[in-house]
This record gives sequence, C-alpha cells and structure tokens, in this order.
Amino acid sequence: MDEYELADSSPPEEPQLGPRAAMEDSAAQEHEVLLNKKTVRKLDLILLPFLALLFLFNSLDKSNIGNAESAHFTSDIGLEKDDLNTAVALFFAFFVSLQPVGAALGRKYGMVLWVPSCMTLWGISTALHVWVQARWQLFTLRIIIGCLEAGFYPVTVSYLSLFYTRFEFARRLSLFYGQAAVAGALGGILSYFVFSQFNNNRPNPNPEPSQDNGWKSWQVLFLLEGGSTVIVALVGFLWLPHSAKTAWFLSKEEREWAEERIRRDRSSESTSRNPAKADNDNDNDADENDDEESQHPSASESHGLLHPSRSSHSARSTTTITSITADRGLTPHDILSALLSPKIYHLLACNILSSIPVTAFSVFLPLVLAPLTQPDPTDPTHPPNPALTNLLTAPPYICGALTLYAFATYSDHHRRRLPPILAGLALLLAGLALVTLLPATWPIPRYLALNVLLAGTFVASPLAVAWIAGNTPQPGKRALLLGVNGWGNLAGVFSALLFRPRWAGDGYVVPFWVTLGCVGVAAGGYLLFWRNLVRENRWRMEVLRGWDADEVERERVEGKGPLGGRRGVVDVGLEGGGGGGGRAREGGREGDERVTFVYGL
Repeated sequence: MDEYELADSSPPEEPQLGPRAAMEDSAAQEHEVLLNKKTVRKLDLILLPFLALLFLFNSLDKSNIGNAESAHFTSDIGLEKDDLNTAVALFFAFFVSLQPVGAALGRKYGMVLWVPSCMTLWGISTALHVWVQARWQLFTLRIIIGCLEAGFYPVTVSYLSLFYTRFEFARRLSLFYGQAAVAGALGGILSYFVFSQFNNNRPNPNPEPSQDNGWKSWQVLFLLEGGSTVIVALVGFLWLPHSAKTAWFLSKEEREWAEERIRRDRSSESTSRNPAKADNDNDNDADENDDEESQHPSASESHGLLHPSRSSHSARSTTTITSITADRGLTPHDILSALLSPKIYHLLACNILSSIPVTAFSVFLPLVLAPLTQPDPTDPTHPPNPALTNLLTAPPYICGALTLYAFATYSDHHRRRLPPILAGLALLLAGLALVTLLPATWPIPRYLALNVLLAGTFVASPLAVAWIAGNTPQPGKRALLLGVNGWGNLAGVFSALLFRPRWAGDGYVVPFWVTLGCVGVAAGGYLLFWRNLVRENRWRMEVLRGWDADEVERERVEGKGPLGGRRGVVDVGLEGGGGGGGRAREGGREGDERVTFVYGL
C-alpha cells in the first residue's frame, strides 16, 4: 500500500449508464470542454493582459529612480549619491511593513476600488519627481509611493486566483509577475529613447543660464511614466469586474461556468485532478498527470483524500450563495488563521533571502552596467553613456521573463512548485558565482554572466506565491497570506544597503558575494520546507487511518473530525488555540486546517 493511501478510500463502483444516457453524458462533457475553452480564452485575452499592464506600471514606478540616476538625477538636484540609496531603503521600509495592511484593505474594499485608487495617487507622486529640489521632498515622495503600492501585489494576485484553477494559475502568474522583468527591459528601452532625445545629461560644474533651460531627460522620464500610470489606473475602474458574475466580457452562460469551475476546483470535495482537464477524460481514461497524482497525492494541491462521489450531496449542501470569485470579503477567522500559520513565516524567510537579486537589480542594474559603457574607466572626462547603459538592461530582463514563463509552464504541467523553484535558484547561484569570480576588466563575459543571473532571478517568488494560492482554499485567508509573504520585499532594504556607491569601483563584488550567500541559504530553506510538507502529509494520513469512514467524511466536509494527538495540526479551528489536539470548534476547521487536506509540493 502506498504510504499516502487510506485503506478504505477506494471509490465505490460507478453505476453503469445505458447507451442513451452515455451519449447524453458525453455530449454534456463535450459542451463543458468547449465552454471552458471559450471562458478561459476570454480571461486570457481581456482580464489577464490588463492585470499584467497594471503590474508593468507598478514595476516601472518602482525602478525608474535607478534609470533616472544613470542620467545624473541626484547630481542635478544637488543631492549626494547615497541619498538615492536612502530613498530606496525608505520606500521599501514602508512598502514592506504595510503589505498585510494593504492586502487586508484591498480584500475588504475590493480590488476594483482599492488598486486603481492607489495607483492613481502613486502615478501623480511619480510625476511630482519632476519638481524635486530637496532631500526631504525625494524621501517624502518615495515614502508615499511605498505606502500606496503596499498590498498591490497580494491583492492583484489573490484577485487573479479567483478566475483560474490551481493548475492553470502558475503559467498565468508568470505572465503577470514577469512584467517585473518586462518593466526592466521596457524601462531600459524607454530610457534609451528619452535620454537620446534629451541628451543634456552630463553634469556641468559651471552651467550657464542658456545651458540650464529645457527639460532634463530624467524629468521627462518621470512625467511620462507617472502620467501613463494615472491613465491606466482610471481605465481600471471600468475594466475590472468585481467577480466572474459581473464580468462584462463574458456571456451569461460563461459567467455561470466561470463560477462553477472555480467552485469545483476549490471545494472540499475536489480531487487531485484538474477540473478543466477532467472534462477531456473518458470514463475509464485519465491523462498522464492524473495517473501520477493518483499515485502521489502529496504532489497535488488542495484536494480531498476521499472520492468525491462518496458525499457529493453533503459537500454541495455547505456551499453558500456568495460568489466564490467575489473580490471582497474578510472574516476574523481568516485574519487569525493567516497570522498563526507557521508555514507562511518559513516561506517568508526564504522569500526575503531569494528576493535580494530581484529588488536589487530592479533599481541598481543600470548602475552595475554603467562601467561597461565608459570608454576609459580611468578617464573622468568620458563618463558612461546613460542611453546605452539603459539599453543594455533590456536583454538580461528578457532572459528573466522567458525563463520564468518556461519554468512556470513546467510547474503547471507537472503540478509541482518546489522543484522548479530550486532549479531557478540553482541558475541564479550559477550566475552570481560567475559575476563574482569574473574580473570587472572582462566586460563581455561579465555581461553574459549577468544574463544568466537575471534568467534565474524571477523564478522563486511567483512559484512560491502559486504554492500559497493553490494550498489556501479560503479567499480571505489567501489574500492575507500573500500580504504576509509580501514582507519578502524587505529584501529591497537589504539591497539598498548592499549596493552602495562605495562598492561601485570594483564592480560591486562584495554585494554580489553577500547576495550569493543569501540565495544559498534560501535554497536550503526551500529544501527544508519540502521535507516538512512530506512529513505533514504523512502524519495526516496516519491520523486518518485511526478514524472510521464517517469521522473522515465529517472532517472532510465540516472540519469536525475527532482530532486529538501529540502533534496535531497548527490551526485556529481547535478550541483553546492551535496545536496539540482537542475538539474542533463549533464552526469547524476550514480549508488547509482540515486533516483531510493534502499539501502540494
């Protein structure tokens, strides 16, 4: 017997259908398959690209200060270069600390109201950089943007997860999160064109009045990107639906199916099989992935241990009339359960360490590449070319976006999150090692190594988010967990302290070594997380073997099984707190708190 298999969990024999009933059933399945394709196609073509556009401008407004600095932003306004690092650190300090608050407010008031409102305000703040003349003005604007952007990512990702099933999600998330890489490439290309047209970039110690007229290139950049952000945000008020039931781009039948497909995927009766794929299966056939999942339940996300036909009626009876895809709704249990989850803090530690390269290069890559465009590093009269420097940032970011999409596609197809995360970190470590070992006097090999580094940089964070989303059936708790995971942006504070101007002379070798060590520790943390999940799934199976069929069913449907033992499941569904056993509280355990829930790997 497989170690994850219950002795009494074999499904009952299915009744044999007559020829006419079988034909009707086949026709219904075929209709569902076509309906599913039409619905997902519309989501992919109308909803997903607009959400990706929002994140694109979110990423641009984070990173444009680095592009501006390559055009002498701080020198032009009379600040020290270290002031830029302080501004970045202040941004991330407020951005990180307010992540759960932003996620909670976004869930309370709804994505459609919260995100476009915040986006409009931070777009205005970005444009106001044009008139910055003092240190306090720069710091204030970066703090305001950090506060307004806090919660954007967890709220939008949680919103995205309302429309896609678990094993459709990672690939779509990669297209969404990949906008961070696209923003880096687009920001570099846009800066190249702006700096080429407004080429008054070289600081002049004795400027004449006639030379000081006109717009600086970094002013044009801030105004262009900030104004575009405001326009896109205003469109968002009209474009985004509150739920699948109110999606203006879906027909009535498609709206109902969009709700039903998520309900099937998220309900406690769901099996390891993807509902969207299940529609393609015949009565006795399953696809390759489903066979693999049936043998290894622990590899799947948020599926029950019992066959759904055993209690489909009781499971359906617990379904509420509230839209399962609604963009708002938060309970005290969601808050307490999210904040007391030990798994999210393990992932958070790994996320902080593995995200240092992401946050560092989103701002400082133009400064790292600047020496490559300097004709003679020993000659201060020939400084780096800002336009060319920013153009060189595009290829590494394109490598990052393409690698992320490839790894996410693999993750969805094989229904695994942790193996591709570790593979991405291995690629990142290889790139970091090459960059640190290659001397700064070898510009071309070092630039190629940066492409390898960026290729592995963007993989871990979105796939960790996909794991959280796929293993948290409750939308409110899911949004808050993603908000807590957003504290991973604390890496931005560390990167601002690491990549300081004093390390620029030798090609930032010391910051690269420190980053290499942090990513290595993160990889070890993900391996430990993997081991803990396997042990947790095994323990849950051992507990269920001690229950009879009715107790297992009651736990699966209502979360009221007779849990008691030396280890227990850490949750807030137990009277007297979480942990070492006890009776289920009156409302029952929910989602992944239930012993019948199997964590995916």
